[in-house]
Amino acid sequence: MTATRPDADSTPAPAPAPAPAPASVHAPGAGRILGLASAVTFLAFLDATVVNVAFPDLRHAFPQVPLARLTWVVSAYAVLFAALLAAAGRLADTLGRRVLFIGSALAFTLTSLAASAAPSADLLVLARAFQGAAAAGMIPAALGLVLAHTPPARRAAALGAWSAAGGLAAAVGPSIGGLLVEWWDWRAIFLVNVPLGLALCWAAARVIPKEPRTGHRLPDPIGTVALALGIGGVVAGLSQGAEWGWTDPKVLVLVVGGALASGLALRRSRSHPAPAVDRDLWRDPLFARANIGAVLFGAAMYAWLLTGPSYLIGRWNYSVLQAGFGVTPGAVFAMVGALVVGRRVPARLQWAAVTVGSLLFAANALLLWGWVEDSSSYAQIFLPAGLLGGLGIGVVVTALSTAASAGLPPGRFAAGTGLLMTARQLGGALGVAATAALLTGAGTGTGAGAGDHWRGVFLLTALTALGAALAGCWMRVSGPNRQGG
Repeated sequence: MTATRPDADSTPAPAPAPAPAPASVHAPGAGRILGLASAVTFLAFLDATVVNVAFPDLRHAFPQVPLARLTWVVSAYAVLFAALLAAAGRLADTLGRRVLFIGSALAFTLTSLAASAAPSADLLVLARAFQGAAAAGMIPAALGLVLAHTPPARRAAALGAWSAAGGLAAAVGPSIGGLLVEWWDWRAIFLVNVPLGLALCWAAARVIPKEPRTGHRLPDPIGTVALALGIGGVVAGLSQGAEWGWTDPKVLVLVVGGALASGLALRRSRSHPAPAVDRDLWRDPLFARANIGAVLFGAAMYAWLLTGPSYLIGRWNYSVLQAGFGVTPGAVFAMVGALVVGRRVPARLQWAAVTVGSLLFAANALLLWGWVEDSSSYAQIFLPAGLLGGLGIGVVVTALSTAASAGLPPGRFAAGTGLLMTARQLGGALGVAATAALLTGAGTGTGAGAGDHWRGVFLLTALTALGAALAGCWMRVSGPNRQGG
């Protein structure tokens, strides 16, 4: 081969300098960045659930507002949060994760203040929508920063801590909300975000180092808008289907129109130089199958997070505060599961963690399915089921994030995170919609035949969790080299 080189006998050219290691691998302050990312993640997911327990207080504050409109205090946040996650991930990798992190945290703080001071239900819904949009910016920027500033050998442990924060927030939201409403009123659940958010913005400006932009141009604006409208429409239609009726024209327009808009965004992303959706990420089998697992487990998890407190209140006549504390032990186990998987499970076995965690979660639902009509003992039934479910949540959420990010280059961390979180939120919307449909007509959950409604929800939760377990097994055959080491 050397005979074909014209310069074979000339002085050898100097060897190319080795590529410098990414600054993130040796960046100082990785622990502080993880702390900030975990804190904003806790706030974002806390506000996704904390409002549920304040709903009776909201109805008392706005008695003239129809119930269907008032439910958008909850739905507006969830819809905008899900709709903008993928776009925010692309934006974080383009503008810089630090810029989006601080900007979104500041916007979240200001919109929380606006929500706490809202004089009308319509303005409260508007503030909640903007709050959800800000939360969507925080999550991929936060996780992108964690991945970029943590050495590869410690990323799994960092993801475990980050996942523990999100899981804890989703589970303790009802109890925190109940305490705040009982001590003050519904405005407290938003006002408490203001000092916390300002402190986080100040700390982030001091701790997170400046970084160069990793993208050359902003994502396709038409595709980005189409994607946001599409996901938002699907989530809104699924969220309101049980209340409006599944054949209501509004529901059909939202779901069908949302699907068409999402399809348009995906089609434009095939050839656009700065696509709204980084479709190349799905060409990696492990990442694609982790997204499927996220959809299925998201459906099971969000159905459970809605059903658990509602079951204690409707079936066992717990107060809102009692129900909030009733699900707290599961939240503690969610933290334990996330930390154990992050610290102890190697990358090559994350598929097994997804499978085992999903099976634990299915066991939680099957236990309640089998005993729903025969016992009202918290210690004998609900507590062990809740502990299994919480452990499963912590294990699966952490393992999916770890596996999905294993092969992402640093410049696409936030984009990949945004897609994975979007998949989970879409699954959650499906789970919540199915739960609402099954519980329609159950009334308070104490009448004749009410157990059949609860049994249907628990069986659905178990089946979707089993589907997530199968997705975990499928991740095993997606390419062992990606998870090696």
